[in-house]
Amino acid sequence: MKALYRTDLRGFPRRQGKVRDIYDLGSELLLVACDRISAFDVVMATAIPEKGRVLTLLSEFWFHFLEGRVRHHLISLVRDQIPEGLEAHRTQLYERAMRCRKCQVIPIECVVRGYLAGSGWKDYQKTGAVCGIRLPAGLQLCSRLPEPIFTPATKEESGHDQNISYEQAAQIVSEDTMRYLRNRSIEIYLTAAEYARPRGIILADTKFEWGVADGEYLLIDEVLTPDSSRFWPADEYQIGRDQDSYDKQPVRNYLQGLCDAKLWDKEPPGPELPADVVQQTTARYIQAYEQLTGKKFVRDRQGDAAQRG
Repeated sequence: MKALYRTDLRGFPRRQGKVRDIYDLGSELLLVACDRISAFDVVMATAIPEKGRVLTLLSEFWFHFLEGRVRHHLISLVRDQIPEGLEAHRTQLYERAMRCRKCQVIPIECVVRGYLAGSGWKDYQKTGAVCGIRLPAGLQLCSRLPEPIFTPATKEESGHDQNISYEQAAQIVSEDTMRYLRNRSIEIYLTAAEYARPRGIILADTKFEWGVADGEYLLIDEVLTPDSSRFWPADEYQIGRDQDSYDKQPVRNYLQGLCDAKLWDKEPPGPELPADVVQQTTARYIQAYEQLTGKKFVRDRQGDAAQRG
């Protein structure tokens, strides 16, 4: 399986994110999940084979799972039906590109936390609160919260999104919009967490993005993937310590080792990744897909080398 680092669909306007190439097809958008991987806000020089397909297929699964509960922007995945003018790119786009409705993106990251980890844990240690939400005293690292909390963040073009309070988010958009996004985001989190737990996965927290089209709110971008969520193995969960996760943890561990040895300073460009780290990371993404969907992931048959940027 050969990794796809970037695409170049000539003739269509492109905007490139950390891991996605976004094309304007006129009446709709095409979101292509490449195999790029970022850590510490830096895109690595080595891609992770199958990562883009896992993100796309898992998003499709959740969008369909949530049908009837929430409106979303997904029209279809690119499989046999190729958008006009892109027929020559079928191999690149297959099962890693989503045809989506255009919408106005709401500039708020909607984060729901069910457990105390990451920046939330750091915030709690300093203030006893997360994004201004006071929590009970005595909680430990990775404690389950009494109830999920909604902690919005700004959407930054580069660098880290910045945690803000609900009141600050309401000033950026509106109180009515934030009330809707908070309630629906928590509702979706609870639904997904309840689904994942008997399948051996704890959904610790997740990030949703929303847009507006024709007067209705749409769930957009990726949803409930290892890149937008913390998935923990339920049978290994232990309060008071960091948890293993179904995501880029092997990459972060390797990079932290470079930092500790003063071989990298968390600044671009990102270093190349060794083959064993790449393989471990691919395996973790695939494991998350298979446990959540109950389906066997069919790997690409084009070889087994990670393509560098």
